[in-house]
Amino acid sequence: MTGVLTRGVFFVHSAPRAMCPHVEWAVEQVLGAPAHFDWIDQPAAPGMVRTEFSWQGKQGSGSKIVSALRGWDHLRFEITEDPSFGADGSRWSHTPSLGIFHANMDMHGNIVVSEARIRAAMEHSHDAYRMRRELDLALGTAWDEELEPFRYAGDGAPVRWLHQVG
Repeated sequence: MTGVLTRGVFFVHSAPRAMCPHVEWAVEQVLGAPAHFDWIDQPAAPGMVRTEFSWQGKQGSGSKIVSALRGWDHLRFEITEDPSFGADGSRWSHTPSLGIFHANMDMHGNIVVSEARIRAAMEHSHDAYRMRRELDLALGTAWDEELEPFRYAGDGAPVRWLHQVG
């Protein structure tokens, strides 16, 4: 479904200041629009900065931003893409130690875990620890735990809108 627009939010929870122009350039390349973000100090990681902004673009733009930033090991970030006509919403989280996590989201921002994934976790019902580990993996619990201090440190940060061109 090309041409269908959606919205999302891009949170950079921590980045070295020297990476800021490179992050902006990567997002510009995906969305085809100039990007200049308001970077502020990240209290949870001295010497690092953070930013967040809302974007609008074609379906799949969230995954393209993630792909553009893949392998940038010094970044902690999250990207959401709202559900749109014919497509589920998505959330991606990245930490240097865990890499990328992806999950589908419903219209309220809840992670949607597939029936197959739940059944696979239930195969370990005889081992409560393993079943819990499988469900935690499906929900991205480790990513949430690692990112939580960075999220709270950003309360009150300015949000900037970015729209895709044509």
